[in-house]
Amino acid sequence: MAGAGGGGCPAGGNDLQWCFSQVKGAIDEDVAEADIISTVEFNYSGDLLATGDKGGRVVIFQREQENKSRPHSRGEYNVYSTFQSHEPEFDYLKSLEIEEKINKIRWLPQQNAAHFLLSTNDKTIKLWKISERDKRAEGYNLKDEDGRLRDPFRITALRVPILKPMDLMVEASPRRIFANAHTYHINSISVNSDHETYLSADDLRVNLWHLEITDRSFNIVDIKPANMEELTEVITAAELHPHQCNVFVYSSSKGTVRLCDMRSSALCDQHSKFFEEPEDPSSRSFFSEIISSISDVKFSHSGRYMMTRDYLSVKVWDLNMESRPIETHQVHEYLRGKLCSLYENDCIFDKFECCWNGPDRNTRRDVTLEASRENSKPRASLKPRRVCAGGKRKKDEISVDSLDFNQKILHTAWHPADNIIAVAATNNLYIFQDKVN
Repeated sequence: MAGAGGGGCPAGGNDLQWCFSQVKGAIDEDVAEADIISTVEFNYSGDLLATGDKGGRVVIFQREQENKSRPHSRGEYNVYSTFQSHEPEFDYLKSLEIEEKINKIRWLPQQNAAHFLLSTNDKTIKLWKISERDKRAEGYNLKDEDGRLRDPFRITALRVPILKPMDLMVEASPRRIFANAHTYHINSISVNSDHETYLSADDLRVNLWHLEITDRSFNIVDIKPANMEELTEVITAAELHPHQCNVFVYSSSKGTVRLCDMRSSALCDQHSKFFEEPEDPSSRSFFSEIISSISDVKFSHSGRYMMTRDYLSVKVWDLNMESRPIETHQVHEYLRGKLCSLYENDCIFDKFECCWNGPDRNTRRDVTLEASRENSKPRASLKPRRVCAGGKRKKDEISVDSLDFNQKILHTAWHPADNIIAVAATNNLYIFQDKVN
């Protein structure tokens, strides 16, 4: 299990020895805003890894196959396809600029030779088809090889077109555009286990879509009050259950998670289960509400558990127990004394993600690792780092006062089968793996 952190990635594993594998992206002191990675996602097999950035681009990396002449290249991810998914737009009715930034990418399970993925910015979701072409047809009857139409009177014999090999071309083509369904910014998309529907969520509503139908969606959650002044919470993330196509959860800025069942009613305003940990009154402060807001929620692969991420911790919940989490992992406890300065520079509103490892958890150990170029030699073992909040620090410890709050890992993904983690730090994609891989 991993929760992305401000400069670290807490991970579980059976005394795994993590090592650096690759880093993608230019080394620039001055990073262009458009190049900052905003989402990372493996496909179902883990052979493809997609990133989206603030410039509206999607870059897909493909995992190299076993190569006898280069045994160390196995598991390397290299660029497979790059395309512009979203462009900046302007909403003239609301005088509002719509950024091209990719908020989320979700892959669809592969059904044939092509791959499909959903990508979304604040307002519009697109379904993309990624396909390969390594042959082209030659010998058409009605047109020449360069595509010009032939004079019908000069066609005296019938030709049978033949397929000729060509250099591999990877094409990305938009197949569907799902628009005009969200008044507020989309924060989540999640593909259903029926492989026919998916949900999208914004601050106040969750919509259910059919992948074949673009002009309408079903509103399944609406928490917008009649009077907006009475608004006390917003939806921060939503996800469908991995095996039960009628069950989904959504988290809120108040630190709660609601589990809903679409079989009970079409509009899921009444939840089936409500997960909330009672707050300790002795630790209440001005920042309590902000840091208790849940930025991400993920079901385990088995569907029995779910993980939530708030500003300082990761919590693991059993779906059969709503009153409290079964595990709490303090990720950023050392930042508790820094909340004032984090509030002033807006870093307290950063939305960290979390992810499960392939076979779900197998130990209860935590380890903090650092993504940096300084010791980024391939296969170099990563030394666990510990951040200390004050007083004397040991040799390998980092003082909380020396942390650069502009450097952080908000987005992370774990390979569905292997111990391979992809984390995004500004414009760089770091890939770590265990020594076995």
